[in-house]
Amino acid sequence: MIRVLIADDHTLVREGLRQLLASTPDIRVEGEAANGDEALALLKAGDYDLAVLDMSMPGIAGIELIKRVRVEKPRMRVLVLSMHGETQYAARALKAGASGYLTKEAASGQLVGAIRKIAAGGVHISEAAAAQLVTAQGGAHAGDAAPHTRLSNREFEVFRLLVEGLGPTEIADRLHLSVKTVSTHKTRILEKMGMQSTADLVRYAVEKRLT
Repeated sequence: MIRVLIADDHTLVREGLRQLLASTPDIRVEGEAANGDEALALLKAGDYDLAVLDMSMPGIAGIELIKRVRVEKPRMRVLVLSMHGETQYAARALKAGASGYLTKEAASGQLVGAIRKIAAGGVHISEAAAAQLVTAQGGAHAGDAAPHTRLSNREFEVFRLLVEGLGPTEIADRLHLSVKTVSTHKTRILEKMGMQSTADLVRYAVEKRLT
């Protein structure tokens, strides 16, 4: 039996995933969390084989959540389930310790297979995302890399929230950072990407289909 923890801040999504997995004889949802902090608390207290994590939740989330899970439960398998396309997050998620990445659009048809594959020790990722991961690990010259790939994981989190329209205070609350730290990250993001304003970042994100 594969014991699964689902973490997503949308109740309807959790219910849908639970119903989808209810008909499988070898997968059982044994825990649900509405944010990253709840997920970590449940993982510490319980015994799960695999965590299905949304990338965008209140509190600790994204790449930082994956890393925390891996620290708390080194043997825990992690499947990222995200509304964000693979070009935005998959390579970073796998480098952080996830074993798979699945978009919510593809979840209904691929979720069960992905969980079984990952629980058995495999990795679930598309060919396009696999190619991107190879590139990120040195398959391309650094000068050829897209500007957003130069960002650290934390900077990328701030970048993503900036282009979603959140202000420094909102981002600080979401990521549990100080407003000053967020402002510092924003300055570094603009410098690394060679841009002048948040509007430039938004245009870039739209052009690169990162939104």
